Amino acid sequence: MNTHVEAIEQAVWNGLQEVTDPEIPCISVVEMGMIHRVEVEGGDVQIEVTPTFIGCPAVKIIERSIVERVSAIPGVKRAQVKFVFEPTWTSDRISETGREKLRQFGITPPPRRPQDDWEITCPFCGSADTTLDNLFGPAACRSIAYCRTCKNPFEALKPIF
Repeated sequence: MNTHVEAIEQAVWNGLQEVTDPEIPCISVVEMGMIHRVEVEGGDVQIEVTPTFIGCPAVKIIERSIVERVSAIPGVKRAQVKFVFEPTWTSDRISETGREKLRQFGITPPPRRPQDDWEITCPFCGSADTTLDNLFGPAACRSIAYCRTCKNPFEALKPIF
């Protein structure tokens, strides 16, 4: 790979850090683990994106945001998003930075590994004295929980492995 292509690819990855999940605007699509691959050929860039759920209503918004952001990078003539479903998105793809941002936003991240128990700790006070009130939250990927310690309702991102 030549240095010009490498520079564009790095600029694309940096730009993608600024594209956030429209339903969870505190976290980028990179931190969410949604970017599968970036390919640069000449000035053409193809970004392969793995949606968190098939049928996610936010994919068109994510696609448009990625194309707008990447098209603004010097040296990029055309940006194209391709949604891929293999490999499937799993919750262990969320970065540590992304997990911390979810907590700060008030959403408990899922367990890191499939063998880990889904212990839902409160993102506000850290208590494990919580209840899962509804498996179905405001989005397909989230549930509603309640903290018995600080008395706050909160959301938990569902584990998907």
